[in-house]
Amino acid sequence: MATLTAELKKKTKKVPVRGMMNNVMKQFNSAADQINLHPSIRKILSITNNEIIVNFPVKMDNGEVEIFRGYRVQHNNALGPYKGGLRYHSTVDIDAARALAMWMTWKTSLAGLPYGGGKGGIQLDPSKYSQGELERITRRFTFALADNIGPEHDIPAPDVNTNDQTMAWMADTYMSMRPPAERTANQHVVTGKPAGSGGLEGRDRATGFGVFLAIKFWAEKNNKNLKRKKFIVQGFGNVGYWAAHFLEDEGAKLVAVQDAFGSIENQKGIVVDDLFNYTKSNKGSIIDFPDAKSLKKEDFFATECDICIPAALGNQITADNATQIKATIVAEGANGPTNVEGEKILLERGITIIPDILCNSGGVVGSYYEWLQNRNGELWQLDEVMAKLEKKLRESFNKVYDYSLKKVVDMRTAAYCIAIQRIERAYVERGIFP
Repeated sequence: MATLTAELKKKTKKVPVRGMMNNVMKQFNSAADQINLHPSIRKILSITNNEIIVNFPVKMDNGEVEIFRGYRVQHNNALGPYKGGLRYHSTVDIDAARALAMWMTWKTSLAGLPYGGGKGGIQLDPSKYSQGELERITRRFTFALADNIGPEHDIPAPDVNTNDQTMAWMADTYMSMRPPAERTANQHVVTGKPAGSGGLEGRDRATGFGVFLAIKFWAEKNNKNLKRKKFIVQGFGNVGYWAAHFLEDEGAKLVAVQDAFGSIENQKGIVVDDLFNYTKSNKGSIIDFPDAKSLKKEDFFATECDICIPAALGNQITADNATQIKATIVAEGANGPTNVEGEKILLERGITIIPDILCNSGGVVGSYYEWLQNRNGELWQLDEVMAKLEKKLRESFNKVYDYSLKKVVDMRTAAYCIAIQRIERAYVERGIFP
């Protein structure tokens, strides 16, 4: 990288950050120091490429107009188009989108995908809006973002409080804005669509399946059996449910669950599908599930268990509760659920952390397969998809696990090092324009 030789002598200026960005930047800088990352590349990766904020009006059911603010942050596309989810949640803001977009860059790189990282969403509580209002909000958001997304530029996907229906609305809106001859060719502008609308069979369970596989692979490496192992899940949405489903099939036992409404526990075991069916008839809530007792929110992470799966939001495991965790392994189904201070305590206590950019990467791998399926006009069956997912995720897990042993570092540091080095090679080989 001859054109950047002079930069080697310059000390990289650390970007001031806060909140979730504080976590992701500390993790990034730690790994960058570990691999002696080129200072100029560190500068590039420390910032986002583009930050898009859109304000748009939507007519509500009562005829009144409400203004919404949406975000899309595109962190880095050195390896390919930006890729990442859109979430509808009250915590969505520009800093959260920046952090999540950076995590997506590391995640796609670690998985060996031809993608970069992006993230975004709308700051709202979807439970306060009707289905018709959510459709209009989604379509108007897509219209506002249309010049900044595209099947070869930036490909959104579902995230917190968004799903296959959301993606179907987005795809339809985006395609409707294209000339008739180009509409079908733009179907892969988003992934996570319903199977009947260009989606991939198995994409709905891909993230949770990946969480399960990461735990299974770790158990195999350590000569452990998952049968009768107790596990707890924070967040019983798509990721939490499917991770619990597959773990239960393997013989493990769900003993506690926490969602936005409360926490429940039964050390004798909670039947996963019974709880899932109950939530569908209880407005999505686990509260008052008859086969479990209520648990105080602050006591959830102190529950007796072998495996802890935080699959809700970021910054859930902190210095305040990391000392209470009884599990021997924390499998991060959410993005950034463990902050830096909490992680330090867990590692000091000998608790293994399977990091988010590895543990929950099944979703983006599944999205890649859907993107390929649409792009190539193919149709893949469920068993084929699941086999492809397992093969790809095993390769990623083995890379991280072996690196952590070889370099005597924790799995998060190993994952970051592998991911960042792949991006560094791309910059070294291509140079910096002009």
